[in-house]
Amino acid sequence: MSEKKMSSSRKHHLKSLMLSIAKDLLEEEEIEREEERGRYMAESCPPPSLPRSMQELQELCREIHRKIDKTDEERYDLEMKVNKTNKEIDDLKIKVQDLMGKFKKPVLRKVRMSADAMLKALLGSKHTVNLDLRANLKQVKKEVKEEDKELRDVGDWRKNIEDKSGMDGRKKMFEAEA
Repeated sequence: MSEKKMSSSRKHHLKSLMLSIAKDLLEEEEIEREEERGRYMAESCPPPSLPRSMQELQELCREIHRKIDKTDEERYDLEMKVNKTNKEIDDLKIKVQDLMGKFKKPVLRKVRMSADAMLKALLGSKHTVNLDLRANLKQVKKEVKEEDKELRDVGDWRKNIEDKSGMDGRKKMFEAEA
């Protein structure tokens, strides 16, 4: 079964219809939100009746203060709920990672610490262990090659050149090689 292709004018028409419907829905949501806000404000904050005496003014201030305290408590409670759910979400993410077996390696910082300081940090301050790392190293004796000895024994380079100069020196060089 082959699918029939839609013409570009038909596509454009359908797209414009969808956009107009979406625009109408967004406008309705905005109007509904404004009405809800107006209802909430009328319920929570009735229009203030201006007091005529000092006693009525103080009573109004106390009432406003109580309402402020109540809203602060509600805000704090909601904040704590959000923090608690965020922590639970993080814990669940960690559990999911544990179950999947894939971990993101954290970026580690370089820390300069001597071996003594590291052992002190691991074992605590009571255990002080001094490591003499050089004592555990192998000692290697350096073998001196015979060629190196000969080069050192040659001494002054001028004598060496004078010995090799002329026919006698070249003859000595050939005899030495053979």
